[in-house]
Amino acid sequence: MVAGRWRMCKVVGSSVIFHYAAMRITKPNRATHTYRQRLCAPPARVFPLLCPVRETEWAAGWLPELVISSSGIAERDCVFITPDKPGKAIWYIISHKPENWFVEMLKIVPEVTACRLEIQLTPNGDECFADITYSHTSIGVAGDEFVASFTADSYRKFMQAWEAELNHFLKTGSRLGNDNAP
Repeated sequence: MVAGRWRMCKVVGSSVIFHYAAMRITKPNRATHTYRQRLCAPPARVFPLLCPVRETEWAAGWLPELVISSSGIAERDCVFITPDKPGKAIWYIISHKPENWFVEMLKIVPEVTACRLEIQLTPNGDECFADITYSHTSIGVAGDEFVASFTADSYRKFMQAWEAELNHFLKTGSRLGNDNAP
């Protein structure tokens, strides 16, 4: 579908003449999956770890190249950049509500995908659940390939690995497979 955008060309008397410029509008190629993790600590202990800086403590291979934050940790409007295929991912924290144990982020991999990530923690006795939703929308040919590969099965495996890493850290204070790390 081709639609347009109006641009003001000139004013003639009391009339404004607009120029109509073409743009492409398309249906989204999107995949969305949600997974519920069971974590072995209460939300107050888990939530601070859902942070680009603190995640380096528990997630193997996680190392942002840049974090832009007034507080030095996760907060609303925090921006961070991570390596990604085929280039870099730019993350933006849209909503950060520690009082509700909720965080929402936008991840853009230029010419590949735009992704919305939501994490909601819910108390479960001395543990908690983490409901994690990733919604990837293709913004290019490489994105079409990524969205096709972002299956329920691949997402489940990704979430189970994340859950195992986080639970290991919550129990031991070290990264999974790296028990001697500080």
